Amino acid sequence: MVGLALLAGVAQAQDAGLVVEHGVFRVHLLMHDIGSEEYSVRALADGRRVLTTTTNANDRGMKRTSVSTLEFGALSVPTHLHQKTISNPSDLGSEADVSGLSATVRESETSRTFPKPRVAFVGFGSMPAAVEMIMLRYWGAHGRPRKLPVVRASAEALPLEIRVVGHEAFQIRGRMVRLTRLTVANLVFGREIVWMNENGRLAAVMTFAGGLPQEEVLDEYDAALGNLMHSGVRQQMLDLAELAARVPVEAQGTYAIVGARLVDGTGAPAVEHTVVVVRAGRIASVGTGSAPAGMRVVHAEGKTLLPGLWEMHAHYSGVEFGPALLAAGVTTARDCGGELEFLTTVRREIETKHALGPRLVMAGLIDSGGPLAFGAVDVQTPAEGVRAVDIYADNHFEQIKVYTQIQPEVLKAIAAEAHARGMTVTGHVPAAIDTVHGIQDGMDQINHLQYVTRALLPEGAAPGTPVDVTSERARWVIALLKERGIVVDPTAGWGEMAGHAKSIDVASFEPGINAAPYTLAGKFRAIGVPAADEAKFRERMATSRTVIRALHEAGVPIVAGSDTGLVGYGLDRELELYVEAGMTPVEAIQTATLGAARAMKLEADSGTVEVGKRADLVLVDGNPAEHISDIRRVVSVVTAGRMYDSRKMGLSVGFNR
Repeated sequence: MVGLALLAGVAQAQDAGLVVEHGVFRVHLLMHDIGSEEYSVRALADGRRVLTTTTNANDRGMKRTSVSTLEFGALSVPTHLHQKTISNPSDLGSEADVSGLSATVRESETSRTFPKPRVAFVGFGSMPAAVEMIMLRYWGAHGRPRKLPVVRASAEALPLEIRVVGHEAFQIRGRMVRLTRLTVANLVFGREIVWMNENGRLAAVMTFAGGLPQEEVLDEYDAALGNLMHSGVRQQMLDLAELAARVPVEAQGTYAIVGARLVDGTGAPAVEHTVVVVRAGRIASVGTGSAPAGMRVVHAEGKTLLPGLWEMHAHYSGVEFGPALLAAGVTTARDCGGELEFLTTVRREIETKHALGPRLVMAGLIDSGGPLAFGAVDVQTPAEGVRAVDIYADNHFEQIKVYTQIQPEVLKAIAAEAHARGMTVTGHVPAAIDTVHGIQDGMDQINHLQYVTRALLPEGAAPGTPVDVTSERARWVIALLKERGIVVDPTAGWGEMAGHAKSIDVASFEPGINAAPYTLAGKFRAIGVPAADEAKFRERMATSRTVIRALHEAGVPIVAGSDTGLVGYGLDRELELYVEAGMTPVEAIQTATLGAARAMKLEADSGTVEVGKRADLVLVDGNPAEHISDIRRVVSVVTAGRMYDSRKMGLSVGFNR
């Protein structure tokens, strides 16, 4: 009997396969360790191999477990891939079968069957590092094609563009390490940066775009994360220079924009048939009539000229964000939590080398809480909070962004030091206090409307209690916000995008999805809540509009930001929602022009079309002062006096505006 049991055990082991490769990647979000991805490769008796990879992540207390299984044969040729987030019961998973002459792919509820390309790999929008490693081995074994198709449930998915761009050599614990650096485009929005070692193992991958910056590093290379990050930022700047070569400057130096309807951002009535002269990056004159003799003329008859827009809640996660924002008319963006080295480097390139991107103003992210913290700066004491503020101040950040786990005494120290260094404090209201105490402890601005809405309810109100903006408590809180000049950044559009019922077509409220590259469009079409929650979603949006209207009517400063919504277009949707809430189109535009400039203490330099100010301008086809949705019809954008064609700018990063 013992012999039979032993034989049975050996047979089962052969059927399951022997583990021939194993590894663990550390997963980082904004350089903060949030979990791991563990993989193993088993060799089966029939020659096939099976990769199984499990990712366990804890992002700010939100635990997620996802599992992928990839079957492949010789030369890493894939036959089957299954991927599912098992911590999310509503996730239907994704599956691809390419074992025959055809490919059948299902991504959630979308599927298709089509002839299998001769050379192609399998994968979905969120590809685990281990699956990407097998993909790169496949790419290498098949001649490193310039374009590698990835079979997807939509024919709109572009092939990957994989390039070897450099090599690294450094020491880890006294051992020399050599890595090959590659970029991978069209897997997510923007180019990933990937490092492979000499044995064909993926050492690290950095995704600077497609959401928030994320890094995965094989355990044995974790000590080199800082070196790899530095190398990755240098590569991003090379990628940015390459993007700039695709988009020529249409006008610069001295020229006149003639014939446009001017909505100058001051709140004054629109003026028809204007002449705006740009000289050396500044607005030299604003008037009517004719352009000065001999001056280059940009004809803008029938169009509307406005101040360049401000995106007041960006997570500037890769160099592709710059062209995408500029294409939408955004000439200034406030980053509300990114990676310090990347942000300071790309800002320098924009300021000194006219790299493609809006002017950046930045809020340095600070949190507490260890595993629950958001971002790399995790402080536990007031003294640590002060030191963190000083680092950001020394790097010329304009603000501090506090986050959810900050404790009251730490918040007070951060705010005091920030104010002493000439900075303001924005962010989430920490969980340990309420909005009123956050203001009393030094917050100058608030990100996300939810913190205001919650503060309007009676103390001790049960969850789900309707908001009454006419109640004594609500009127008192709104008066406090007005008295203290607290700037509110509602991000209502992101609430709509993230919380809409899946039964609602995204394009019905965000038509920009139809112009977005597949990597972004697919991501946003996949998010949302079950159809059963549609009534609650509409109720939440109605509450948001009611609160925004009450704040605006009371004179509380509101600025427009889209958070991690559809890049560029998310700001347009934010303005549309403000008009739905009761603002006039001009008032909504001011939340993304003069109001935003005032919030950042830059109104003397920007925010309106007036003589002496920066020549940050946007030219649109239509009249957004009457029809706010015309703000989507950008023709040209001017940043620091340099005029670009919006369509060409968008096309450079995959937007078909």
